[in-house]
Amino acid sequence: MGEIVRILQVRVIGLGLIFSSLLVGCALQAPYQSPQLPMHSAWQGPLPHAGSQGALEHWWARFDDPVLSRLIRQAEDGSPSLAKAAARIQGARALVASSNAAQGPSINSTASVSSTRQGPTALQTGLSGQYSSRNLGFDASWEIDMFGKLRKAREAALARVDARIDDWHDARVSLAAEVADNYVQLLGCRLLAQAFHAESTSQAETERMMQASVSAGLTATADGALAVAGAASARNNEVSQRTQCEVISQSLVALTGSDQNDLNALFAMQTTSLRDPVGVNVLSVPADWLRQRPDLASSERALAAAYADVGQADADRYPSFSLGGSITRAATGAVPTGNGWSFGPSLSVPLFDAGKRKAAVASAQATYDEALATYRVSVRTAVKEVEQALLNLDGAARRSRDAGRAAESYRQYFSSTEANWRAGNVSLLSLEEARRSAIEAASTQITLQRDRLRYWIALYKALGGGWSADSTLGSRDAPAEMSKSTSISENFAFITSSLKPITK
Repeated sequence: MGEIVRILQVRVIGLGLIFSSLLVGCALQAPYQSPQLPMHSAWQGPLPHAGSQGALEHWWARFDDPVLSRLIRQAEDGSPSLAKAAARIQGARALVASSNAAQGPSINSTASVSSTRQGPTALQTGLSGQYSSRNLGFDASWEIDMFGKLRKAREAALARVDARIDDWHDARVSLAAEVADNYVQLLGCRLLAQAFHAESTSQAETERMMQASVSAGLTATADGALAVAGAASARNNEVSQRTQCEVISQSLVALTGSDQNDLNALFAMQTTSLRDPVGVNVLSVPADWLRQRPDLASSERALAAAYADVGQADADRYPSFSLGGSITRAATGAVPTGNGWSFGPSLSVPLFDAGKRKAAVASAQATYDEALATYRVSVRTAVKEVEQALLNLDGAARRSRDAGRAAESYRQYFSSTEANWRAGNVSLLSLEEARRSAIEAASTQITLQRDRLRYWIALYKALGGGWSADSTLGSRDAPAEMSKSTSISENFAFITSSLKPITK
């Protein structure tokens, strides 16, 4: 029996190879080609750092902030989005294995045993008995891929594996960018909270002094009311700012999966602040740069899969050819009742299906057209994101000097007004107006510096975060080069230096 099975298997495989080699040219669809889209020859926005080049991968390390790097690694280690993307990769690979199996022969075995008890009949009085029957069979089949249906199914499955891997990289880039963005927002928020706290402390001291002066009859009641209102407003601003910081902090807790107390402890031991990163490679033309966007790579692979689906649906409209055979052996009791084998080709020709297969082709073509449109939109959106990030960075850089001058000038104006107020030459209202101007200028500079770092993060994300087609899952080697430019906290020192309690 075993020898017959092997002979049958060899015949099926041998004939299948012959027919496959003869029909390999029966392809109904041209090979897939990635769409060529019109692109600009250069970026329109100004290039940061005069276009100096630097590696993008692990871009967050270029901020020279160990707290940020630790948060991003912590987010990656326990990220549900990365785990979901990895699970989708495994699922896509399982579909590839299934499509590979569909191209080979399949062999099945069936076996059955049954017992029958027969009582005496009218003609066979006293005769009865129990009988057992056994059946054993093997069958083999192999569908010959005459028109490329199975081959196209495999192409679609492989393209979807590539797309899922690209999705994993995109999830990692997006996660790092989101953690970094929230971190920058929290850092800027805390610096603003410090500014509002300094203002609140100063206003509280002014209120105390003015109330004592009003009680002594040396100051008008209106000035005392103004001091009370100013102190209350300053406390309100501080509480509002600290609440906003707590909200942003909760976003970081959710992203990293850490505990709020652990996050607070991590910030408490922070010794450095975010710094402007050094260099980013945006010199390549947009068409070449597209390879650095994992989401675009995923979209293109989805397009390739949709194209293969069209070929698979079209091939399903044509006849299918299969080779098959079977071996059977049966016995009743100890007596063989039948042995046999069969082998031969079979042809299935679709004659009438009420337009079902034709509709499947139309549906697959519509899906491909949708995927192509989605890819084109994704490319335009990606280019727009880079151009906008470049413009925002350039605008922030050009505004930084004026914002610094404004903050310094308003600080000097406030100091001068404070001296005049102590000398009795200006009113408390003028002093409070000068204070508000100094606080607004300081807050504007902090906000601008914060936004500038956020624009850097947006640019890194828009450029794919250093991802490339050669990237490996979970690669985490950080570049050695670090940035040494002025930090937010260093700039903040002179901004808040004048916000001290007023004494008179």
